[in-house]
Amino acid sequence: MRIGIVSCEAFKEEIEQLIAGDPDFVYKEYVEFALHVNPANMKKVLLEKVNSLEGKVDSVFLGYGYCQSLKNVTAECRVPTVMLDTDDCIAVLLTPEEYAKERKKCTGTWYNTPFFSEAGIKRLIKELNLDHPKVKQRGEMWFIRKFFEGYSRCLYIDTGIGNRPKYEALSMAFADELKLKHESREGTVSLLKEGLEETKKLATAAMAAKS
Repeated sequence: MRIGIVSCEAFKEEIEQLIAGDPDFVYKEYVEFALHVNPANMKKVLLEKVNSLEGKVDSVFLGYGYCQSLKNVTAECRVPTVMLDTDDCIAVLLTPEEYAKERKKCTGTWYNTPFFSEAGIKRLIKELNLDHPKVKQRGEMWFIRKFFEGYSRCLYIDTGIGNRPKYEALSMAFADELKLKHESREGTVSLLKEGLEETKKLATAAMAAKS
């Protein structure tokens, strides 16, 4: 069995933990975060990456939520592909039900996972396109503070990849910098695990169809 992974780098540590030592995963590519800033381009790039694996793997795990442009994208893949049935990466690591509860609890919430906690302000500069020279003239933090005027809470989601004190401290420092209330809760990798298991089943079916 040959399985490929094309995933947002935001899930890298969680996926690596789930597939550690599994020889069936013969190809892994973790795509740079913030591709979703341009949804149409994201879809084009990911389709090219998945379709480039045609004949090289039996199935692909596409580690993305819908992210505005990816719903039903698997129908356009030339390799049997499984993707995550959620709106975005936070829904993946909380489950859609728990995500809805947190949004109802506080609509102005910024969500930090271990990956996002480590990325910190750099994530915002990339996601908000604040690396433009004209932005730097005024100051990146001025724009970031303006962006966060509608936020009141930062929620750290622990996904169990280890070193929680480190990532939680980074999240707390981020919240402190932007004057947000900080809270923490447990997340889950269950949807990632289910997606990877489904990709194996798809590979088995694809191999059986060829024989």
